[in-house]
Amino acid sequence: MSGPALPGAAAEPLQYAVPGVGGVGPADAVRSIERVLLDGFDPEAAPARSAVPVPAGELLLMPAAAGPYAGVKIAGVAPANPALGLPRITGSYLLLDGPTLQPLALLDGAALTALRTPAVTAVALARLAAPEAEHLVVFGSGPQAYGHLDVLLAVPALRSLRRLTVVARDPGRAAALAAYGRKLGLAGSVGAPEAVAGADVVVCCTTARMPLFDGALVPAHAAVAAVGSHEPDAREVDEVLVGRAELYVEARSVAAREAGDLLLAGALGRRQVWNLAELVRGDALVPDGRPRFFKSVGMAWEDLAVAAEVYRASRV
Repeated sequence: MSGPALPGAAAEPLQYAVPGVGGVGPADAVRSIERVLLDGFDPEAAPARSAVPVPAGELLLMPAAAGPYAGVKIAGVAPANPALGLPRITGSYLLLDGPTLQPLALLDGAALTALRTPAVTAVALARLAAPEAEHLVVFGSGPQAYGHLDVLLAVPALRSLRRLTVVARDPGRAAALAAYGRKLGLAGSVGAPEAVAGADVVVCCTTARMPLFDGALVPAHAAVAAVGSHEPDAREVDEVLVGRAELYVEARSVAAREAGDLLLAGALGRRQVWNLAELVRGDALVPDGRPRFFKSVGMAWEDLAVAAEVYRASRV
């Protein structure tokens, strides 16, 4: 490797430990995403993700370049792994020097994903949630649900959150996440999908392929984020919510291929859809009288932004 690598980078990948990776915490990850966009990066022009079906699931190849760095994530999605006590998402991230493409560091790709996904959600919700938002409803009880709690509560714009309702298929795991929320200072409990009727913020981080709740129940002031899938035939929210909401994505070009929540509702090409750069730079409309819905599918530039931050932190 050229230059100092992250601790253990060559032989032992970094392990995910709430609430950060390699000395980079939730707030650092959020700032790294914002910085890339404020510096002028255009997510619409980012390279596409390659997906290759394999017997165990799917292999994803995600290259990106921005500023002084380039990199690529090779991720595996293995749906049967949780039943074996293994992570559903696996992989590695190779960070490169931008001008020379020389390797700089090897990171745990699953750990990186577990941090960057909620960081992207937090970037959006910090601008879409009502200033007085108190009640957070989380669908799911896996690593992304825990990661979202850590990251959302680290963002100053979301520190008004006081109450957590967890909705998940497994009652024991739902109760465990609610207890974790209580450790973070929230009034945590387990609830049903109808809890969205009293929500200020809703986060969906599940493997669901069908809508999780009735979109008509979501209050007009609420902000909703769905991060669970990157497939055109899978969705976590219904066409009712999509029809009522102002819509936001990481990039319209990627959403047109992968955002099932919007594709199955017939919204793309017929509705105004704002991208994350427009939202961060203050160019997007954020109305008060209707829900705001952010659909995330995950993009390689986001991994690069956080990986570069981890690398910079290792050199201090």
